[in-house]
Amino acid sequence: MIVVDTTILVYAVGVDHPLAEPCRELVRLVTHGEVHATTTPEVIQELAHVRARRRDREDATRVARDFAALFSPLLTVTAEDLDAGLELFARTPLGAFDAVLAAAALRSGCQLLVSADRAFAAVDGLPVGDPAEADFLARVRAVRR
Repeated sequence: MIVVDTTILVYAVGVDHPLAEPCRELVRLVTHGEVHATTTPEVIQELAHVRARRRDREDATRVARDFAALFSPLLTVTAEDLDAGLELFARTPLGAFDAVLAAAALRSGCQLLVSADRAFAAVDGLPVGDPAEADFLARVRAVRR
């Protein structure tokens, strides 16, 4: 299973950017059932927040709901994930939000967490895929259901 960070979703639906195409291709692969990916309700909420900065709230809500449906069932963050995430926050360069996402991804046994945030690489044992890497889509396609 792949766990998706907010950065991937923002680039996938945003304006032209060098990372837009690999992020859009990941979404296409999930849409067509070629790979299995999920995310958390918190990532969807953060996407809505970021999207609403540049678009109206109706658009942000529609995009967030579409992604929530695409990545369902969503990965639920537990109290244990919060505690483990706070430990990661204390000892890595990750922000608190991303540290909790990393903890939830680790607990879920994900095969790849995808993000444009390179700070995730500081988490021992967390396989990370960055859309800026040349082999990003190959690594995504290699994840088995």
